[in-house]
Amino acid sequence: MLEKLFRLREHDTTVRTEILAGLTTFAAMSYVLVVNPGILHAGGMPIVGLITVTALSAAVGTFIMAFLTNYPVALAPGMGLNAFFSYTVCLGLGVSWEAALGMTFWNGILFLLLSVTGVRTKVANAIPHNLKIGVQCGIGLFIAFLGLRNGGIIVAHPATFVTIGDLASGPALMVLFGIALTVILVIKKIPGAILLSVVIVTAVGIFVPSGDGGFVTPLPEKLVGLPDSMANTFFKFDLMYPIEHFAESWTIIFAMLFVNMFDTIGTLIGVSRRAGLVDENGVLPKMGPALTADAAATVVGSCLGTSTVTSYIESAAGVESGGRTGLTAVVVGICFLLSLFFTPILAVIPPNATAPALVMVGIFMMEAIRHVDFGDLREFAPTVVTLLVMPLAFSISEGIAVGFIVYVAIMAGTGKHKNISALTYILALIFLLRYIFNLR
Repeated sequence: MLEKLFRLREHDTTVRTEILAGLTTFAAMSYVLVVNPGILHAGGMPIVGLITVTALSAAVGTFIMAFLTNYPVALAPGMGLNAFFSYTVCLGLGVSWEAALGMTFWNGILFLLLSVTGVRTKVANAIPHNLKIGVQCGIGLFIAFLGLRNGGIIVAHPATFVTIGDLASGPALMVLFGIALTVILVIKKIPGAILLSVVIVTAVGIFVPSGDGGFVTPLPEKLVGLPDSMANTFFKFDLMYPIEHFAESWTIIFAMLFVNMFDTIGTLIGVSRRAGLVDENGVLPKMGPALTADAAATVVGSCLGTSTVTSYIESAAGVESGGRTGLTAVVVGICFLLSLFFTPILAVIPPNATAPALVMVGIFMMEAIRHVDFGDLREFAPTVVTLLVMPLAFSISEGIAVGFIVYVAIMAGTGKHKNISALTYILALIFLLRYIFNLR
């Protein structure tokens, strides 16, 4: 049955290899089970049930990818997009989480339409390469900043906006220890390095005073148990909000579309190249179905109660272990389902243990900066502006908007207007009009 479903011999792999690859991928990305609920809760979502939502959305999305494409690619709520959901949309713009879920749903429907028609790939190709890098790196800085903020390393200051926290405190020292530990484990190529770091720092927190009479990590009441109910978020989205508030919603939905589009395409291409799935021209044969699977996962995730679900670059860890087919992804999905019964343990993991994971994810995303041509000021100036605005304005969408405007202005002002695509012109103009008429 497995041979018929996944064509293992055709891909020169075995059931054992695929299972080990799936376990490796799950270990590499399972940190999302504790990080995603914390970020969504910061946006106002009820914390009870968010681990269940995260695990189920990851499992369902991964299963869709496995059976629709037979690729060893796993999905889960996207890092960066969940931060955009909570910190930009809910906290920054004052939109309720129910309305934000409604935007995520319609965003998923739009993804699906663009993917099925093939327009999504054409749109992606029309966006300047340096802006794509600026967006990726900007999100990386934003996520890393969130990690430092959540861990108390960076705190608010009335005069300088931000400043260094109390690094002599036990909780802050835990975060610094966690960051160093995570980087060391990644350098040594320890399987599941990020998850292992979270576990170790959580264990250390059992003995570190929190400052309020307790300890940073409370002891769980039990080790295993039934999953928490999703009643707080299941189909709780406000589908009419984006329609009734179209003027303020369209830019948010576009930002979701933009970020997820390049995140997904970049992940799929990167993972598929390592797995040898691309053809002689470097083209991924099932790019359309893969994008469709990604879009469908977002729709399902919004119904369950989470931000955009997307393909994870951590899938490359499983590919490096020999994963070549959708069986690898199926194993990952099963692992997410089994993790539901360990919710009592996952629920006590403190922000100080997940903060280093956020910083590490941000570092990974910043790696793309090396692809920018620093010898051409036209290239790297818009990139730098984009990646700076995101964390400083505490908004991914504002970074995208400012980046487009600066890019078009620089290119047009230096006589390179013919190098600008029509779509880029249109988007820059729309963003500029949005600021002029304060349509935010």
